[in-house]
Amino acid sequence: MIRPKDPNIKTSIFAVMTKEANKHNAVNLSQGFPDFGVSEELISLVNKYMKSGYNQYAPMPGVRILREKLSEKIEKQYGRIYNPETEITITAGGTQALHSAISAIVNEGDEVIIFEPAYDSYAPVVRLNGGRPVYVRLKYPDYSVDWEKVNKMINSNTKLIILNTPQNPSGKVFSEDDMNSLKKLVGGTKILILSDEVYEHIIFDGKEHNSIAKYPELAERSILVFSFGKMYHATGWKTGYFAAPEKITEEIRKIHQFTVFSANTPVQYAIAEYLDNEDAYLNLPEFYQKKRDFFNSMLKDIGFDIVPAGGTYFQTVNFSELTDETDMQLALRLTERFKIAAIPMSSFYHNEENTKTLRFCFAKKDDVLKSAAERLADFYAKAKKQLNLF
Repeated sequence: MIRPKDPNIKTSIFAVMTKEANKHNAVNLSQGFPDFGVSEELISLVNKYMKSGYNQYAPMPGVRILREKLSEKIEKQYGRIYNPETEITITAGGTQALHSAISAIVNEGDEVIIFEPAYDSYAPVVRLNGGRPVYVRLKYPDYSVDWEKVNKMINSNTKLIILNTPQNPSGKVFSEDDMNSLKKLVGGTKILILSDEVYEHIIFDGKEHNSIAKYPELAERSILVFSFGKMYHATGWKTGYFAAPEKITEEIRKIHQFTVFSANTPVQYAIAEYLDNEDAYLNLPEFYQKKRDFFNSMLKDIGFDIVPAGGTYFQTVNFSELTDETDMQLALRLTERFKIAAIPMSSFYHNEENTKTLRFCFAKKDDVLKSAAERLADFYAKAKKQLNLF
């Protein structure tokens, strides 16, 4: 028998709810993936490079031309220059970049600050490497940060702070004030920052993405993680990258080389060429805000009181006034009886606290979102009717 390294690690809630959605033939707004097509031009470029013979291992850090293009992109958008040879690495998706970074940094007894609700891959990797997650709860409903509380959690064992902006699952966008508070917090310490910025281009209401790269004092101690899957509606291609100062990159690449060695070769060449089409990612805010507003307008018409997501393609909805069920119980019932699948927000808290809130993915075709809203309207009407009986 295999002895579990960490008995607390469970099957990802995304896999659980997608399985439930498939089982009950439900509209799946649980797992975060678009249901619309990838650019035909980009697909043709992948095919071109496959047919041209670019089918063997890429260099361990990634194809050089892609790293050069990314260096130019980061400088143009955020004002910081990363050396494409020594400070940018192509990975098999954002999750692999996160895993390699945490594994390279965290040792036995190190403490890692994680903001909750949190993407579910952070804490397990911290624990697997002997570290101890230290949780800071974002304040509902705007998911703001109490930086004084964070400061009180800093001690000599604090090795890493994990940031995610725009944040999955809450949709929070960290502000300039947040970044300045973080800068003040880590100043004069050796604390490193892992900045998960995979939704960098999916941000709404005229806001700007406050990348760590914009802040020199933060960038010099940070690893930034990005995802092409989010940029190009191609999550199944599992291609991403990280940018970090040379000394930090050296250590992460030691892990990266023995995790996947290198990422998909023809996809890297295709993306390198396609990056010249800046509109493909610069138009994402407008594209996804239309999706958000379309979905939210239907939710409001039904009667839900929501706080619109500031970024990502996820919207949270609170059900506390409609049912006494836990969010997990409600998620399962909605999937089975009303044929609409979502993620219970309790899954993003270490103690699985009942939040009475569900997360819906709106990266779907409009007819799918309309169908989801109709099913939620059916649930809402029945729940209100039941409440009025008492």
